[in-house]
Amino acid sequence: MTDAAAVEPFDAVDVIRTKRDGGAVGEDALRWMIDAYTREYVADSQMAAFAMAVLLNGMTRDEIRVMTDAMIASGERMSFAGLGKPTVDKHSTGGVGDKITLPLAPLVASFGVAVPQLSGRGLGHTGGTLDKLEAIPGWRAALSNDEMVAQLRDVGAVICAAGSGLAPADKRLYALRDVTGTVEAIPLIASSIMSKKIAEGTDSLVLDVKFGSGAFMQDIDRARELARTMVALGTDSGVATTALLTDMNTPLGFAIGNANEVRESVEVLAGGGPADVVELTVALAREMLALAGQPDADVEAALRDGRAMDAWRSMIRAQDGDPDAAMPQPNETHVVTATESGYVTSLEALPFGIAAWRLGAGRARAQDPVLHAAGIDLHVKPGDAVTVGQPLFTLLGQDATRFDRALEALDGAWHVGSNAPASAPIVRERITA
Repeated sequence: MTDAAAVEPFDAVDVIRTKRDGGAVGEDALRWMIDAYTREYVADSQMAAFAMAVLLNGMTRDEIRVMTDAMIASGERMSFAGLGKPTVDKHSTGGVGDKITLPLAPLVASFGVAVPQLSGRGLGHTGGTLDKLEAIPGWRAALSNDEMVAQLRDVGAVICAAGSGLAPADKRLYALRDVTGTVEAIPLIASSIMSKKIAEGTDSLVLDVKFGSGAFMQDIDRARELARTMVALGTDSGVATTALLTDMNTPLGFAIGNANEVRESVEVLAGGGPADVVELTVALAREMLALAGQPDADVEAALRDGRAMDAWRSMIRAQDGDPDAAMPQPNETHVVTATESGYVTSLEALPFGIAAWRLGAGRARAQDPVLHAAGIDLHVKPGDAVTVGQPLFTLLGQDATRFDRALEALDGAWHVGSNAPASAPIVRERITA
């Protein structure tokens, strides 16, 4: 705690009132607010009031830039300047079946670009990249900064846990937003994501901002606003940033879980895999490589000729994982079949994400373990023709007692109709500064 006798240059109540009344908080006052909160001089109750005022009244572009910079200044800032090659990162706002980081990082690295992918764990219905990779026997998420830099130099790609030294102010504010109904505030989401990404020290950044049933932002207009805010933040901070708005109404790929999503990612790296996963992986890889100075890179060729797979195997081995090891298998399965013939018209992402979570693929609390073999394997996607009795999806679990609650979550989550739905591209828009 800060010494009570110290004279502070600003007062939290004044900052809260300014934002409450719709005003813009001055740069010095806003930097002080974030710093004083990190020092625990500003109380949680005061920061909660400020966060609610931001939710209700918004922030100017300049305020968001200052707040993000103050959050970066609360901790360490990494630098990859000594690597001698460009660095580019990707951040996804999260979804159901979103395993894109796994094939994307080694794919981009196979072009001689460094990909420092500091990732997180899943909470609720959105899966965590680290949880997926921990299904690989021996693989470890925690790396020192020295190990990380060495791996970027030698292998080109690293997917690991972010250190506690990056944007510690965000860690406190993130937890507070979760319990005060202020998670949805776009300035707070943008500054949270971008403070960590900018502190990470990447030269350039591609954002995968999702909308739809299984996304954090269900409304495309809100997702677009978030994407524009984050692109502006990156640009204002000297990080070349672009964003793709992508559809998350249907789960990505056929696998939802951890071990099964790793298997599906390896299929993509082997030149196969589901069309939607390949489409989004390729689109993001092109964006990343363009920012890194290779706009004409033949991304599909690297998937076909084994270069991306070689980079994947090197990346997994560098973190003590065995790329050839058998993956965890479920003890119990339950197949759901079609009760009528026709075309699959919808598979809603959110209920499938919740069902996989209830099977044990996700966690309700940060400290909960995940069951790596649990999840759901889809056998069809919207537009596919089905007949009565044809398998639609299979629940995977450690024990059958979890199946009823998972099926409860899936009630009404898929539909079969007489007409095939029109297909829509996954990538809807590209947003640049």
